Amino acid sequence: MKIVILDGYTLHSNDLSYEIFNQFGEVVYYDRTPVENIVERCKEASIVITNKVPFSGETLRQLPDLKLIAVAATGYNVIDMQAARQQVTVCNVPAYGTDSVAQHSIALLLELSNHVGKNAVSVAKGEWVTASDWSYSLSPIIELAGKTMGIVGLGKIGEKTAQIANAFGMKVIFHNRTPKQSPYADYTSLEAVFSQSDFISLNCPLTPENNQFVNLSLLSSMKAGAFLINASRGQLINEADLVKALNEGIIAGAALDVLSTEPPQASNPLLSAKNCLITPHNAWISFEARQRIVYTLVENIRAFQEERPINIV
Repeated sequence: MKIVILDGYTLHSNDLSYEIFNQFGEVVYYDRTPVENIVERCKEASIVITNKVPFSGETLRQLPDLKLIAVAATGYNVIDMQAARQQVTVCNVPAYGTDSVAQHSIALLLELSNHVGKNAVSVAKGEWVTASDWSYSLSPIIELAGKTMGIVGLGKIGEKTAQIANAFGMKVIFHNRTPKQSPYADYTSLEAVFSQSDFISLNCPLTPENNQFVNLSLLSSMKAGAFLINASRGQLINEADLVKALNEGIIAGAALDVLSTEPPQASNPLLSAKNCLITPHNAWISFEARQRIVYTLVENIRAFQEERPINIV
């Protein structure tokens, strides 16, 4: 059996090994795979491991020997699922990043409220040495206790984010596709989340229904001093509308770990928008989270070979 790993670099990042997959057969590894090389590299593969390399219906039709696509992530929007279900099994890695992604969402929250990075850079530049006063901050420090955190999407990551925000003494409200109860947050409408929150964290998967749902209308309903956090999917936000909201002071700021196109083009206006913090899709990338991905991929492949597939999407 031949296994092809199409874009393994970000997952192993030189601190994890893929040798564990050798137990299943011949393994061919690539750091990255351009779209035009997918068919050539996968034409003899029974199993493909992909994270962000896309599989269209046309690509799948050219790979009749392919039996399993093992997605090295939770999201599988890179796969044309309508076409895939006619031909191959697709499995994913659920819940590997609950703690890591929630932690990064909170790190963005704290940077927006405490500006640790901004002030540390200021000190490194020598600005404290030349300051007139013994203490300063380049931006106002915001105490989180008593503030309202709104969460859109209360799955495992959203629930963990709510738990941590709750521990800060924040009031936590949330909206979910289906109403549910949480010991850490109160369910409300999407409109209420946006109008009542001081900080809003997007923690929902991308679907055809919520693509670019964060638009100018919704942003304009936020408090002028409110902040938007997104460590989920960049396509949830209409980026042009967010740029307008930031540059015109409709909202106070945003902290984003994801963009609609990654890596972004230099012309993406969010890169120079006012009060916009951007990290390069870091939320998932802790060693522990990536290790869980590898272990789950192994179990997914083993279960498939034993004709008892798991984590099917």
